[in-house]
Amino acid sequence: MSQAGTRGMFSTLKNDIPASIVVFFVAIPLCLGIALASGAPLFAGLIAGIVGGIVVGAISGSEIGVSGPAAGLAAIVLAAIGTLGGYQNFLVAVVLGGVIQVLFGVLRAGIIGYYFPSSVIKGMLTGIGIIIILKQIPHFFGYDADPEGDFAFFQVDGENTFSEILNTLNFISPGPTIIALIGLGILILWNNVLSKRGKFFQLVQGPLVAVVVGIVFYALTRGSKTLGIAQEQLVNVPIPEDSASFFAQFSFPNFAVIGNPEVWVVAFTIALVASLETLLCVEATDKLDPDKRVTPTNRELLAQGTGNILSGLIGGLPITQVIVRSSANIQSGAKTKMSAIIHGILLLISVILIPRLLNMIPLSVLAAILFMVGYKLAKPALFKTMYELGWKQFLPFIVTVVGIIFTDLLVGLALGLVVGIVVVLIKSYQNSHFLHIEGEDVDDGKIKMTLAEEVTFFNKGAILKELDQLPENSFLELDVRKTRYLDNDIIEILDDFSYKAKLRNITIKLVSERGTVENPPSYLEFFKLAKPQ
Repeated sequence: MSQAGTRGMFSTLKNDIPASIVVFFVAIPLCLGIALASGAPLFAGLIAGIVGGIVVGAISGSEIGVSGPAAGLAAIVLAAIGTLGGYQNFLVAVVLGGVIQVLFGVLRAGIIGYYFPSSVIKGMLTGIGIIIILKQIPHFFGYDADPEGDFAFFQVDGENTFSEILNTLNFISPGPTIIALIGLGILILWNNVLSKRGKFFQLVQGPLVAVVVGIVFYALTRGSKTLGIAQEQLVNVPIPEDSASFFAQFSFPNFAVIGNPEVWVVAFTIALVASLETLLCVEATDKLDPDKRVTPTNRELLAQGTGNILSGLIGGLPITQVIVRSSANIQSGAKTKMSAIIHGILLLISVILIPRLLNMIPLSVLAAILFMVGYKLAKPALFKTMYELGWKQFLPFIVTVVGIIFTDLLVGLALGLVVGIVVVLIKSYQNSHFLHIEGEDVDDGKIKMTLAEEVTFFNKGAILKELDQLPENSFLELDVRKTRYLDNDIIEILDDFSYKAKLRNITIKLVSERGTVENPPSYLEFFKLAKPQ
């Protein structure tokens, strides 16, 4: 790295270090919760978080994206561990999935992410923001029946998003609720008032203060029947007794099963889903980035693949770039990838040196932090903005939001994309041509139809309708001078219409770059000679 680059990197540490601490606090419960929801060892989630932060963060071209275990893969992992006969067999699929992702990067498959409409990406961000808030309500009030990171509508505990919230009303715990409200108050005060008062309040982030206050509250109320916080309402990092038991937490793949076809099916599934989630997250984080930097998507696939190979080799869960941690990173003011890397280092150091201190953090305080992340992703003003852009933007947006809330991330995105494609088809149908009747007050029968730059078979219906409605004894000027691509289906329609035009005494003047022709005998021959199709 050049001296200028090194100076630039260190000049942003005042932004990146505070942001990395916030992402660290967000990542801990998500890493553990996703591992629990996946039926994997808890330490496997932490391994994935560490590798995603340090290794993927270092290789990736994304300056503000953060990688780690993904909630969207939890159901796949849970099913695969059972299907493949154990966690060590599953790790082989993770390693192979990483290799396939590297191949995707080499083959430049990263371009896929650019084909999702902006309205769908905004819907994804908003839907995830709402899901974060809904899923954290039980944890906020101390009801922790469902693990963190279970973002699907139908949960692993048998409940759904809304039934879990209703159950919470019967299990509100005073201690977690009080410290959650205090933590939320600190965050709002820090965000709206104190952060504008001086550099100290910008350097020391509100989430850090909220967590420290939460630890102090837990220590002071320990043993209290009213305000005490139970063990299941705290972070639960595995605590090794010595170095030997620490290293015993690592698992290694059983490569003896590499010939099993089911292993390869799971590997390809992981590679495909993880790559898609990553590319969508990259697109979303680039939109959130205040500096509007563009992440090289093929390099991102190479980074994610490398991360999954290493994570699988040492017992970690599959990794993707993840929007919750990435958005928390951006909202906390991160400037470069150093924030993601430092958050990974903090995870590594903390699980080795201070696991007992981590286990004093109330989950309700972390829920308050995630409330703020969710709100900033799903601000009410965005719904108004999207509505004002018109139904062609609003419909894919709202379908994506609702789909994510009531199903899961990938299904919601698929629904939004389908609606987005339908909207594109409708727009294509409407924009295939422009019809102009010369002299609206003069019934002289002169009509001009100008075809668009590209006209495909999607436009057949619209053009056929217009041609069939032409009155008898009229004069049609068909202008194709701006048309660069004319589908063979459309040429055949024109050829067929020429026969009907003679019967209805309609004169057709074809205006093209080759000149003007009246009632051409064959449109197929004319366009074949005019330009290659």
